[in-house]
Amino acid sequence: MSVFKGEDEVAELCRDLIRIDTTNPGDNTGPGERVAAEYVAGKLAEVGLEPRILESDSKRASVIARIEGEDSGRGGLVLHGHLDVVPFNASDWTHHPLSGEVADGCVWGRGAVDMKNMDAMILAVVRQRLSEGRRPPRDVVLAFTADEEAGGEYGAQWLTTEHPELFEGCTQAIGEVGGFSVSVGEGNRLYLIEAAEKGIAWMKLTATGRAGHGSMLSSENAVTELAEAVGRIGRYEWPIRLTPTVRDFFKEAFDIELEADDAEAAVAKLGPLARMIGATLRNTANPTMLDAGYKANVIPQTATAHVDGRFLPGYEDEFFATIDELMGPNVRREFVYHDIALETAFEGPLVKAMADSLLAEDPGARAVPYTLSGGTDLKALSGLGIRGFGFAPLRLPADLDFSGMFHGIDERVPIDSLKFGVRVLDRFLDAC
Repeated sequence: MSVFKGEDEVAELCRDLIRIDTTNPGDNTGPGERVAAEYVAGKLAEVGLEPRILESDSKRASVIARIEGEDSGRGGLVLHGHLDVVPFNASDWTHHPLSGEVADGCVWGRGAVDMKNMDAMILAVVRQRLSEGRRPPRDVVLAFTADEEAGGEYGAQWLTTEHPELFEGCTQAIGEVGGFSVSVGEGNRLYLIEAAEKGIAWMKLTATGRAGHGSMLSSENAVTELAEAVGRIGRYEWPIRLTPTVRDFFKEAFDIELEADDAEAAVAKLGPLARMIGATLRNTANPTMLDAGYKANVIPQTATAHVDGRFLPGYEDEFFATIDELMGPNVRREFVYHDIALETAFEGPLVKAMADSLLAEDPGARAVPYTLSGGTDLKALSGLGIRGFGFAPLRLPADLDFSGMFHGIDERVPIDSLKFGVRVLDRFLDAC
């Protein structure tokens, strides 16, 4: 067997994955993940693994492989990454989002940030370790999933429901949206590790009135009723709710015992990070779509809107009680997608392994917990009792707005950051 050097091939692995179109429009259309799954399975098979490709639907493919550890009696670890990406408008980009272009020391393309970078790092470190004959201390399950960008119905949700045996014995996991560096102030380089994530409530609101001629009086106008409800929801100022992870972030990063009255002022000092951390101070509900009517002089019987709701761990009941009050009695809601919030304590051997691995490669590193305003496949894994964190380690240039590129334009990841991630993950696997 050839020996593969993870740092040497990680950029090319990332480029290859980006060039495979796995755009997920969210309605079970698009190219699917099958081609990418076959690519990943081939790379794993080259180093002696027996990966399984599982399809939940035509072309909706995930890859699972298990590496036997030195002590299979210990709880196993899941390394997970999703293969799908969100859509794009290529004309907005400097380099075509499916090109995998290398420019300015970076790999560019859709998925370079979310999350084919981590997929490539997992492949690179696993290929190096196995080609060198190095087994991890415990069993490791590799999961490259479909459909994360639409909630995982055809990916992680399906896998954990239909094939829970694939994760037998696993107790912990690491995945996306954590472990990347953020520079705050002079010499203060933080590595944000996701220890919590908000719950998701994508809702469709419907108002029903009386259809009629647009020239006549109408006291039961569905458009008016819906517009007023949407306005109340969109303008509502949700109260600050400081969860344990948010408090821990400020304590670990800045030695601040945060209080609600000071929270917004503290966040305002975080620079580009304020957008990410600010969304974790409170529940949010943003109207995103409106639909009503079919002719200017016809009052429609129904009007609908969509709202993207996100609730903090521990505040789901408060969120829905508030939404129902804001909607009013003449608007009903239904779920487009609904999933739980998560939170775990930032402590224990796995946390120490992450922090120590970062520190070994970057003496200026400070690992701190944070709450993700979105969601990941960890929600599905948690249903099997698996405790997880977001840990896709990258040391980034101080002036790179990494978090701003999630689902944005000109996604790119520095090649040096990918190599750093391979080294950190290799140390982490030895330590965990």
